[in-house]
Amino acid sequence: LTHYLAKVETHNHPTAISPSPGAATGSGGEIRDEGATGRGSKPKAGMCGFSVSNLNIPGFAQPWEQAYGKPERIASALDIMIEGPIGAAAFNNEFGRPNLAGTFRTFEQEVAGEVRGYHKPIMIAGGVGNIAARDAHKIEFKPGALLIQLGGPGMLIGLGGGAASSMTTGTNTADLDFASVQRGNPEIQRRAQEVIDRCWQMGEQNPILSIHDVGAGGLSNALPELAHGAGCGARFELRRVQTEEPGMSPREIWCNEAQERYVLAIPADRLDAFRALCERERCPFAVLGEATADGRLVVSDSHFGNNAVDMDMEVLLGKPPRMTRDVAHKPRHLPPFDAAAVDLQEAAWRVLRMPSVASKNFLITIGDRSVGGLTARDQMVGPWQVPVADCAVTALSYQGTLGEAFAMGEKTPLALIDAPASGRMAVGEAVTNLAAALIGDIGRIKLSANWMAAAGHAGEDAALFDTVRAVGLEFCPALGISIPVGKDSLSMKTAWEDNGAKKQVTAPLSLIISAFAVCNDVRRTLTPQLRTDCGETDLLLVDLGQGKHRLGGSALAQAYNSVGEHAPDADAALLRGFFAAVQKLNADKLLLAYHDRSDGGLFAAACEMAFAGHCGVSLNLDTLCFDPLMNDADGLERKPEMVGGRFRDRLMGALFAEELGALLQIRRDDRAKVMQVLRAHGLAACSHTVGELNAADEIRVWRNAKALFREKRADLQRAWTETSYQIARLRDDAQCAQEEFDALLDASDPGLSATLTFDPAEFPPLKKGGGGGISPPMIAMGARPRIAILREQGVNGQVEMAAAFDRAGFAAFDVHMSDLQARRVALTDFHGLVACGGFSYGDVLGAGQGWAKSILFNAQLRDAFAAYFGRADTFALGVCNGCQMMSHLAEIIPGAQHWPRFARNRSEQFEARFVMVEVPQSPSLFLDGMAGSCLPIVVSHGEGRADFSAHGKQDSAVVALRYVDNHGRVAQTYPFNPNGSPDGIAGLTTPDGRFTIMMPHPERIFRTLQMSWHPDSWGEDGPWLRMFRNARARLG
Repeated sequence: LTHYLAKVETHNHPTAISPSPGAATGSGGEIRDEGATGRGSKPKAGMCGFSVSNLNIPGFAQPWEQAYGKPERIASALDIMIEGPIGAAAFNNEFGRPNLAGTFRTFEQEVAGEVRGYHKPIMIAGGVGNIAARDAHKIEFKPGALLIQLGGPGMLIGLGGGAASSMTTGTNTADLDFASVQRGNPEIQRRAQEVIDRCWQMGEQNPILSIHDVGAGGLSNALPELAHGAGCGARFELRRVQTEEPGMSPREIWCNEAQERYVLAIPADRLDAFRALCERERCPFAVLGEATADGRLVVSDSHFGNNAVDMDMEVLLGKPPRMTRDVAHKPRHLPPFDAAAVDLQEAAWRVLRMPSVASKNFLITIGDRSVGGLTARDQMVGPWQVPVADCAVTALSYQGTLGEAFAMGEKTPLALIDAPASGRMAVGEAVTNLAAALIGDIGRIKLSANWMAAAGHAGEDAALFDTVRAVGLEFCPALGISIPVGKDSLSMKTAWEDNGAKKQVTAPLSLIISAFAVCNDVRRTLTPQLRTDCGETDLLLVDLGQGKHRLGGSALAQAYNSVGEHAPDADAALLRGFFAAVQKLNADKLLLAYHDRSDGGLFAAACEMAFAGHCGVSLNLDTLCFDPLMNDADGLERKPEMVGGRFRDRLMGALFAEELGALLQIRRDDRAKVMQVLRAHGLAACSHTVGELNAADEIRVWRNAKALFREKRADLQRAWTETSYQIARLRDDAQCAQEEFDALLDASDPGLSATLTFDPAEFPPLKKGGGGGISPPMIAMGARPRIAILREQGVNGQVEMAAAFDRAGFAAFDVHMSDLQARRVALTDFHGLVACGGFSYGDVLGAGQGWAKSILFNAQLRDAFAAYFGRADTFALGVCNGCQMMSHLAEIIPGAQHWPRFARNRSEQFEARFVMVEVPQSPSLFLDGMAGSCLPIVVSHGEGRADFSAHGKQDSAVVALRYVDNHGRVAQTYPFNPNGSPDGIAGLTTPDGRFTIMMPHPERIFRTLQMSWHPDSWGEDGPWLRMFRNARARLG
């Protein structure tokens, strides 16, 4: 029995001071929390979000942005959004966890006489993992248990981070601010996680009794908590703590917040077995002490011959006094937002450029979304890979269709109008996002609530209390949803002096909800991609705002420097009915596309669905704009002056209000069935047919038979993408950013497609021993050749690689380079070898170079690999980091002398893409029978550009895989050629075809459900499984 686990936390202060390491260690700390659950668990997939003040992008000023200044010591909002996401993505990438969801909001505005905004940003990191039921609860270990530090060394970083983050930004000393920022080393955290994985995979023999991550307060917090949780005291020797810097004081050793560390308890008689695991993974560990029965915390220091700490555990961790706060509400008088004065044309362009609405592409393509091979729904949707997915979905395993779904929700500007409503709407947005997955009953959803507020600021404490009560005691119980986890950050204010003038920026009360649930069938997740191949269809709006069209706190209001006076709110009964109805409609296959209504309202939702479907949409607002207090449509026809005023207010509200709801695409013939389901769930009065597709590839808005708005879909999509482009232009290679932005001008772009010269469901014929193709019965009978799944420290792609070869009929063996060095394993035991993807040695010597040099400069290993490659009965595959490594072994691989090295991507950025490749004719045994095929594949790398300048010869190299654009031409431009390789080179082989290297990742998409998009006609097996079956067929 396996459970899913979830955790979400923030790292706001460090990200404000130093965005990249701040965000990196925010993600790293949350990953450790997942791995340190119970007696050890497996982090699986992540999410990440940012809230900042106005971006003020040079040359791209927006009309709602006003410069207010900031303290010198904190980063600007633009710098945070350039550097912070890179830090978070880089840590996840190198650790090997896909990032599949997130949020991004900007807000900085004068409201009721004070500046509200996110000078102190929100950086939120969360994720899901899996844990065996037997390991879910920590064991209360007995005195004598060994207490161990696992992972990296202590360093003089992050000192006082826990304290500094709880103060108003700008009021600390600059030294404390910068000293409090930690630094990340994901490669060593990966090593530690491998040790944890080896432990829990031992089942009943798991040596870990209890485990904690080392976070705020360092060892001074983690070790006492570990012992106290078991009802024990503890005795430690300070000088056993592994440190990187000489001369650290006892306080610095005990309290530093160096990352990538865990503390755990094991039985004394399991030390040798645990040491062997650590040595195999090359993961540092130290026995720091043992549990005692006296209830005291004693930290001895052999250097000074005294006790650095000697106290009762209860003094440190006993019950603290209960906090009591005397709070008062602060009435806020807000002017109304006059939507009637807004020009629809201008409003549309402004809203699409608002960061909370606009494309998040620049946040997404830098993050690996496929590592682990269990991603079933990432952010990118459809053949044109548009980042509009409502939720993320992961598969539970490499078999079956069960999984986990998760999504986020936040509506923080609403708190300036109605704080409890902002909380209910955050929950509502998370639920309407998660509704896209096939979950079943709403009660299966579990929430994490992350609360941010400026405690002590006038009115904010009372608003926080009201919102917690409204969400936790009223709204969620009415929905039947529980909130088992959450965290808070209650110092969301920035204060400083500017030429003697006191300034401050205070964040709105901010609740970010993360929602998680078991997914019944990961293949049935709905997306916003409008379908143009399903006959006549309609767009149906389910309006849970019941026609109120409140524009308070909306992107439209923000775009005109207003907040408004009436906030949207959520009704628990309607939301329950909505969720149940969508689940029923999905289960009955009555929905073609689904998108929640949120930032930007109906207009943005319709646009995003059109962008994903590469088609036009016509919206008709007649049913939404009807007002019983006004004349009907015929009356308006007779009195055109009524097109202004109240009518126009309702028009803008219908288009841009951010009330809860969703836009559904249904077959016209199914409309009666759909309405019957909606009616049965109490939603008939909320459901309106509001649109259809059009052949003109335009976004049109109609009212009373008049076209009020009409623009080319491509033009609006470029406006929606422009914010992302502008940041990418500053952050990455500017020419690459321009090429990607200009690709939107190609209205004829057919998107991803697949042309196969083979049947993915067929097994290839055996190459020796005669007979037909491999069959599942043959695999089941045990004819499984041994293949070495080779990895080095920092490699993170070995599990999905093993799963792919296992599916093809191999017996996959985990082989660490340390196994070969220690001669526990020999390459002579294998006919096949595959070098996996990841970040061996953290790529510090160049991608794959450290791994290769560990072979070439070790006589024993060099001889063993040369002998293996020299055998006529062997084959090898190198993927991504393994490709890079094997290119450096070309001198000992027969026929590989013309292979290139692999250099930094042309974009100067890590690229995670789903792109097209063609399989040219080549001798590669892995690609046998696939020549002439064009199909999508995953790429995830930072150094994938084939470079023949110093090594190899392009004219003589045997190309096995080539990037092509969506038209099938050899890809020369970005992002169709994601790294800038000449002639689109993505993979190479040797003249005899036994050795193949490639940068893309076929092992991550051997099942169709792992693919971000695939033709509906494909079955369970993805076409890339043929590669692994070819290898199996080669061995007969």
